[in-house]
Amino acid sequence: MVPEKKYPEKKYHVGIDIGSTASKTVVMSGKKVLEHFVLPTGWNGRETARQIHQRLEEKGYAASMRCVATGYGRVCVDYADKIVTEITCHGKGGWALFEKDVTIIDVGGQDTKVIKVADGQVTDFLMNDKCAAGTGKFIEIMTDRLGASLEEMYQLAQEGEPLSISAMCTVFAESEVISHIGMGEKREDIAAGVIHSVASRVSSLASRFGISGDLALTGGLCDSPYFIQVLSERLERPVQTHPFARYAGALGAALTAERGSV
Repeated sequence: MVPEKKYPEKKYHVGIDIGSTASKTVVMSGKKVLEHFVLPTGWNGRETARQIHQRLEEKGYAASMRCVATGYGRVCVDYADKIVTEITCHGKGGWALFEKDVTIIDVGGQDTKVIKVADGQVTDFLMNDKCAAGTGKFIEIMTDRLGASLEEMYQLAQEGEPLSISAMCTVFAESEVISHIGMGEKREDIAAGVIHSVASRVSSLASRFGISGDLALTGGLCDSPYFIQVLSERLERPVQTHPFARYAGALGAALTAERGSV
């Protein structure tokens, strides 16, 4: 009989979610979150992972941590004890935050995922087709085109009447926006069109997949009340979120480390 492998006891359990746009880190001890922070991923995920490790060292966590990495750039975290898929971590983190059966919509920079969670387990999921037109990256690109910050973008959108942006590809959708700008359309109306177009693609993905239980939003857009409002209208049902929802993937990774799964 092969003896069960024993792992050294670690005081801290760290989850790192390296997204294509932002990288989130959660540090736990037992069930308590001690630290959380976000850094821009930038062009080099390995450099971002190094910066995260440096911060963990400065805080005194690195010497006694068990670390799980997830997200688009999870392989960049070469000091992680284990890497785990985003689906698993978002499901685990979402269950911890909402504590009920829920369908999670995670709008990231690279893709959008719809994840069904029941009794704490992921039962099914669906991802978009890797086109950024239905993700937060499209909003960022269009924000730059309009010469606004993200905060200004949402404010403009609230004040405008949405113009049609129908293309399914980011390149062609951007061309539509450039055309609107060239025709002298109001920035408010263009901004509203951008937000509504992303909400339309996200709601279409969720509706095609089907929704079980309540509906919750994670990812970078969970901090935008206006996007949540538009998405709720599109889905004709309330979309809830949580103050910690942006960290759902990192939280799920930290919980995986805490439970001795690595």
